[in-house]
Formats: sequence, C-alpha cells, structure tokens
Amino acid sequence: MTVVKEIIDDSVKKVKKKWPLLASLNHKKRCELINDIAEKISLNFTSIIEANKKDLDVARNENLSKALVDRLTLSEARLNGMVNGLKKIANLDDPLDDIQTWHHVNGMKFSKVRVPIGVILVVYEARPNVTTDTVGLAIKTGNSAILKGSRQTKFSNSVLGELINAVLEKNNLKDSIAFFPELSPDESKELISNPDLDLVIPRGGEGLKKIVNQNSKAPVLGAGGGVCHAYISQYADLNKAREIIFNSKTQRPGVCNALETVLINEDLLQKDKIEELFRKLLDYGVSIRVSEELKGLNEKFNLATEKDWETEYLDLILSVKVVSSVGEAIEHINKYSTGHSDTIITENKEEARTFTQQVDSGSVYVNASTRFTDGEEYGFGAEIGISTQKLHARGPIGPKELTTYKYIIEGDGQTRT
Repeated sequence: MTVVKEIIDDSVKKVKKKWPLLASLNHKKRCELINDIAEKISLNFTSIIEANKKDLDVARNENLSKALVDRLTLSEARLNGMVNGLKKIANLDDPLDDIQTWHHVNGMKFSKVRVPIGVILVVYEARPNVTTDTVGLAIKTGNSAILKGSRQTKFSNSVLGELINAVLEKNNLKDSIAFFPELSPDESKELISNPDLDLVIPRGGEGLKKIVNQNSKAPVLGAGGGVCHAYISQYADLNKAREIIFNSKTQRPGVCNALETVLINEDLLQKDKIEELFRKLLDYGVSIRVSEELKGLNEKFNLATEKDWETEYLDLILSVKVVSSVGEAIEHINKYSTGHSDTIITENKEEARTFTQQVDSGSVYVNASTRFTDGEEYGFGAEIGISTQKLHARGPIGPKELTTYKYIIEGDGQTRT
C-alpha cells in the first residue's frame, strides 16, 4: 500500500465514521451550518479571487479552451451567486421530512422514512462553484461528502475547502466533509474505487465519466453531457424561435444545457425565413453547420457531417438539419440526444403534446430555452449535476435526489406463523 493510498483510505474512513453525527443533526442546525459557510465565504472574496487568478494563469498558459476558462473563472458576481445559492439551499424545506405510515393487520406499525444516502464522492472538473453547491446540498440532506476537484481548480478549491472546514471544525464536525483539491490519475482511481463510498457522482467530460464508471465500487449517478436539440415546427412563431435558439446557444455556450442542434421543418425552407431565424446567430459569430438542403441559402453556412449530429460542441458552433415532420424530429432526437434537454417551438398544442410524450429526455420544453435546465431554476436551490439516467434521479440532482428511504417497523412481540 502506497503512502498516498493510506492517506486516501484514512480520510474516507474518517468521513464514514463522522457521517452519523452529521446525519443526526436536526434541520434547523443543518441550515445554520449552511448559512455560516455562506457568511464565511462572503467575508473572504479577496482571498478566493486571488487563488482563482492563480488557477486562471495556469489555464491560460496551458491554452485551455474558452469554455473551460469560463467555467473556472470566479468573479465577485459569481461568488455572490455561490453565496446566495447556499442561502437558498438553507431556506428550502427539509428534504428528510417525509414519513409515510400504515399498520399491519397484526398491529405492527410501518414507517417509510426519508434518509440520507451516506458518503457521497463528487468528482468534478474546472467548476469551483460545484464545491459550494455540493457542500450545501450534502449538509442539507444529512450526507457526508468527499470532493475531488481537478488540478485546474487546485488553488480555488484549496481556499474554499479551508474556509468550509473552519466552520465545520467550529461545530465539532471536522472530517465530516473531505477535500482533495488535486490528485494524480492513479490516486484519483484509488479514491473512486474506495469501498466505503455510498455513491459517486462524476461532473465533467465523457473521459471523466468513463474513469468513474470503470473504477467505482459504489453506485454511480451520472451527470450526463448535453447534446441538446430544438425543433422548429412549421407552426412555430419565428420571432419566438429566433430568440429561443439564440439564447439556448449563446447565453453560455460552454455548459451542458446549451443548444447544439436545431431541427427545422422543411416547410420553412425559404431564404427569407432562414435569414430571419439564423442571421442573429451568424452576426454573433456562431459557426453554423447545415444539412445539404440548407447549404445554398447562406454563404456562411458550412456543410455538416454525420459526426455533427452527435457532437456536444460547448462552443459557438451549431448544427442544423431539415426534417419533414415532428415525427422525424423526435426520431432524430431519440437517436442522437444524450437525454439531457430538448425543446420544441410550435403554436400547435397537439404537436407539442406529441413531442413531450415521445422525446426520451430528462427535460423536455415547449417554446422555451434549454438553458433553464438548472437546479436553481427548477426551485431546488442548487444541484450537483444533471442526471441523464432513468433510475433514482433524472434531471437536476437536487436535495431530494440525494436521499433514499428505509422502513422502520414497530411491533409488540408479533411473530409470523
């Protein structure tokens, strides 16, 4: 056993041992802890931003993508958002306040009780805001958390971890949450495969998710990537369509709920309508890759390939394909979508109903931007990621998705015959 493995195993065991104390706190105390952490962070913006600048210097020296640098950057506005996110989590109802009771014919009382999952490992890339979201949601739900950030956020996460640990230690909760700001690939695999973990959540690219799925001994709750679609129907309001696809693509292109593919009904295949829909995107600098039918309608269009339909660009690139009907649009989406977020733009209610029933994704919109797929926008206060799985949790992973349940049966000497 290497020295690093011993340190990792010892840290996980300490968290596992401390978890029952965190889980037993009443809701009021859990909320106080979250608010104390929010206050601690709000008083230390300067040191956090200074640390973040070190991460950004490294990122720029390594020529990381604009999308990654954007995710990594912490401004005063984003730090205020993180603090406010913690406060919103604290103000949510208790996710553990859910008890169902009934009685057996022999008099035994059954209770189905909502409880924490246990020790949750979150592995994430270049997103320091995930640190506070995870800690807030973990404490809210009575879970212990282990946070494994990436080397790109080493300095930012180290400072955030120190501030959070100071609050926990003051409340006799030292070691209930652990931070690993930087581990080597082999060390990360040691952590991910630790048998004392109850759940592992990867939040990052496909490479990260593959490593987690290959090495974890605990269940994995996949925070999926986003190949998100918009279908523009022949019944669409084109003004709505233009603004929805523009917002979905450009408001923040480097995130998983950004639009990647537009499907357009063949009845809209006229130069003036295509101009109305896509001119604003082109003027903004979006590179548009189109199917053959659209190529001659604008000199700035580039021809798409089969690869484009399955690509999550996370950049100012958009693929556009012509389809004959809502049925063909649904077929394309269910083939190429990652099950994240897809939208239809139509004024036909029956068509919208068909789309929402048949598109197999976690979030399906009618006449709205895909950018709303977010825990805070859904009223959860925050999230740890977006699940594209179907079991246990789907869509934003908020407080309720970080809990499970158990049965408590109270008897008075009953035996089964």
